[in-house]
Amino acid sequence: MDTKQPRKAHVAQDATTGEEISSTTIPPSTPDKDRDTAQKRNAFTELLSPSKNPPAEPTRSTLTRHEPTALTTFAGRAGLGAYIHAPQSFPPSRVISFDDSFVTINDLYPKSSIHTLLLPRDPAKQLLHPFEALQDPEFLSTIQEEVRKLRVLVAKELQRRFGKHSAKERSREAAMEKALEEGKEINEASLPQGRDWSKDVISGVHIHPSMSHVHVHVLSVDRHSECLRHRKHYNSFATDFLVHVEEFPLSEEEIIRRKTGGWLNRDLVCWRCGRNYKNKFTALKHHLEEEFEEWKKE
Repeated sequence: MDTKQPRKAHVAQDATTGEEISSTTIPPSTPDKDRDTAQKRNAFTELLSPSKNPPAEPTRSTLTRHEPTALTTFAGRAGLGAYIHAPQSFPPSRVISFDDSFVTINDLYPKSSIHTLLLPRDPAKQLLHPFEALQDPEFLSTIQEEVRKLRVLVAKELQRRFGKHSAKERSREAAMEKALEEGKEINEASLPQGRDWSKDVISGVHIHPSMSHVHVHVLSVDRHSECLRHRKHYNSFATDFLVHVEEFPLSEEEIIRRKTGGWLNRDLVCWRCGRNYKNKFTALKHHLEEEFEEWKKE
């Protein structure tokens, strides 16, 4: 079964734009003690805050697997390789966490208020098409577990950022405050449930990834971002162009369905209310701003 994408598919199926496919230069390595200090100094919200400035234009292009230097650049679609090879060289505002198996970063061009990427570091898997890589049961199981962990972190950050706007959260907090004022012991079971922020997190891989290295998107559902600028941006996360990791392994029939669905050119349908905006992206974008405010209040 051939699960690899033909190179020419970039033209018709690419969910990103030319300006978003930028090379990544590994900066001079930050001493571990300095990075540790930076991590302690930055809250998780800062780790998830996208950089306002794109990476500097690279000075040279080379793909190497040796110890990277300050001038090592991963060009174009190989840009994620820089984070995989030298995560310790990037600030916490870009690289959220890393270990021997995975690197978690903020997407440089987020399509929601929180948009992270999970990057596996396994050399045997990292340059495969995700459909091929995730056919390996052991690798798939590991990916699914890491995605679950990252979804929890993203949900917690959503609660921290937007909990004050949520009616369900305010109801729970009010009940807790009342119990404290009355000198009663707080019984979690008797409190209003509060908002389940995990339901506001989506995750998966694209049927045609824009970058060469395997990466899993874990992001909030709101699609509130200045970087959401095109129809294909929106549809890449609002249609079956995004395959949730829980859906793997895929059957051969499902792989064919996904690859031939023409998802990026489909009608623009609001993720929250279901209204169909056809091909009117500007109108959808304005509507998404309104939905974002209402979504926060749930």
